[in-house]
Amino acid sequence: VKVYIASKRKLSVGDKMAGRHGNKGVVAKIVPECDMPFLADGTPVDIVLNPLGVPSRMNVGQVLETHLGWAAKLLGLRFSTPVFDGIKEKDICAYLKEAKLPESGKTRLYDGRTGEPFDQEIVVGFIYMMKLGHLVADKIHARAVGPYSLVTQQPLGGKAQYGGQRFGEMEVWAMEAYGAAYSLQELLTVKSDDVQGRTRIYESIVKGDNPLEAGVPESFNVLVKEMQSLGLDVKVGYSNPADQPATPAALGALM
Repeated sequence: VKVYIASKRKLSVGDKMAGRHGNKGVVAKIVPECDMPFLADGTPVDIVLNPLGVPSRMNVGQVLETHLGWAAKLLGLRFSTPVFDGIKEKDICAYLKEAKLPESGKTRLYDGRTGEPFDQEIVVGFIYMMKLGHLVADKIHARAVGPYSLVTQQPLGGKAQYGGQRFGEMEVWAMEAYGAAYSLQELLTVKSDDVQGRTRIYESIVKGDNPLEAGVPESFNVLVKEMQSLGLDVKVGYSNPADQPATPAALGALM
């Protein structure tokens, strides 16, 4: 027996929404209606979308849908636009003209906080927006110490496995750009796959010592093993033995 329970969930910051043209995104901010941009007749807009989401993805259909939606609302019409037989741009312009709207589909908006008009005219209209099943309340997750992968010794991923938050290449580049060297070292060693280092750091926190002694990440050992499997031996050492720092064993031999 399957039981489905429906529940109403109020839209919140971080929830995912999407239009009908692959134009998805998360809610960045929710403000009072009085602070939203409004039309000359005082009508506030419901959602503000970033125009930078259009050029790179080339999904101009969302803009045309906005134009046609505005004209359709005022004319009391409904339109069907099949995938390969959609409405032509010149027809959209004709409907805008018939609805006594600007043919550009743009209009002047006013800042809800100051009442001042924005510098440029803005595309306004009606489109279908859907709330997706990716809700921030279901995704929120935190981890202290948890399970690690047996191969890489890095924390597992995902909420279901009580995993860690992935710190990818782009995040590393951002930290490099800020010059956050110590934070980077910590993230890429003791908070990830430096097995000895993370044991030491745990002990140092318990004892109240602060120095961070990072070791060799396990991912380096995995790389070495992969290269050895290809017939390439890798040894970490110094080309000039005199440069090699003295190990405790070597110091014991000298004594």
